[in-house]
Amino acid sequence: MELMDAKKEFKAIFGADAEDLFTAAGRINVIGEHVDYCGGKVFPAALNLRCNVYGRKTGADVIRIALKGIEGIITLEIDKLDSYKNLKLGNYQAGVAYYLQEEGTPIVGCDLFYDCTVPFGSGLSSSAAIEVATAVTLSEYAGVAYDKVKLALLSQKAENKYAGVNCGIMDQFASAMGKKDHAVLLDCSTLAYEYVPLKLGDYAIVVANCNKPHNLVESKYNVRRQEVETALKIIQTVKPVTCLAELTPDDFNEVKHLLAGVVCKRAEHVVMECARVNEAVKALKAGDIVELGRLLNESHYSLRDLYEVTGKELDALSAFARNETECLGSRMIGAGFGGCTISIVKKTAVEGFIRRVGKAYFDSIGYRASFYETSIEDGITVTKL
Repeated sequence: MELMDAKKEFKAIFGADAEDLFTAAGRINVIGEHVDYCGGKVFPAALNLRCNVYGRKTGADVIRIALKGIEGIITLEIDKLDSYKNLKLGNYQAGVAYYLQEEGTPIVGCDLFYDCTVPFGSGLSSSAAIEVATAVTLSEYAGVAYDKVKLALLSQKAENKYAGVNCGIMDQFASAMGKKDHAVLLDCSTLAYEYVPLKLGDYAIVVANCNKPHNLVESKYNVRRQEVETALKIIQTVKPVTCLAELTPDDFNEVKHLLAGVVCKRAEHVVMECARVNEAVKALKAGDIVELGRLLNESHYSLRDLYEVTGKELDALSAFARNETECLGSRMIGAGFGGCTISIVKKTAVEGFIRRVGKAYFDSIGYRASFYETSIEDGITVTKL
């Protein structure tokens, strides 16, 4: 939505002008999938797909929320912020406000209009973008200094404990801490991080959403976690490690014979994916985008064959992308079984890439994928209107 249109809509809903614009980004994970809960490092980057919050302070004792494309206003009473956990819409915002208030931030009455360009249910972290944008808005309106890492942790707490959705810290961290033209090498267990330049030159990252009808991946996710925990326990009988990510590929080859079947495959994915993260960082520091593309392909094959979390839709999308001569690499991102792929595509070829891959996917699967040409941007922005 264009700025002028958003301001008009704000005025139509609330009867006054929007005064500020706060945004937080959706994210991709460049590489490092299904390793965060095994002690591994992830490599997210913030996108130009964002949650935009148009706001104004009112001084009233309520937060009024409107959402683009949805009729009506959601009203949160500031002295009853613990009572909105069952809201279908607005519970993320209520959770963030509740935990900010609990930590001593004075919550100020305001009108907020949300225009989220991160597609919902895509695995690009629309929920994290909403939470972080809300945390920034309410902190700014309270006039308090805030730490972005703490806002990320508070946003994760709102999703886990208030909304009851299990997620790690990567999404909120990338949304809050993202930096233009950089990816963030993040250790999820310690929150140690490093910015790595993500300059693609003549190439762009194209995100494709396979649009598979939503199915619950939670149960399969829990099974995968059990499998890697089983592998770790067996390996710990011969090697003093605290997590699978501590193993190099050579270490793993020494102990591989102790593991059997899917337990072996799952552990091999984790160890090799952690190694690929390190190689991707080296490639980017050396400006080697071709090598980064190769690593994306390797990551997808591993997620398909060893971790088995792709499914026919993501396999089709990434395979059709790899068939394109101007595509350096493509892989699924997120939990799997649906959601998105990322592909590194020559900028001059993006239009044709989207057309051809989109047609091949439709012909193969029977419904359409959605495509987004993205750029890597700052996580949080604050603008006076």
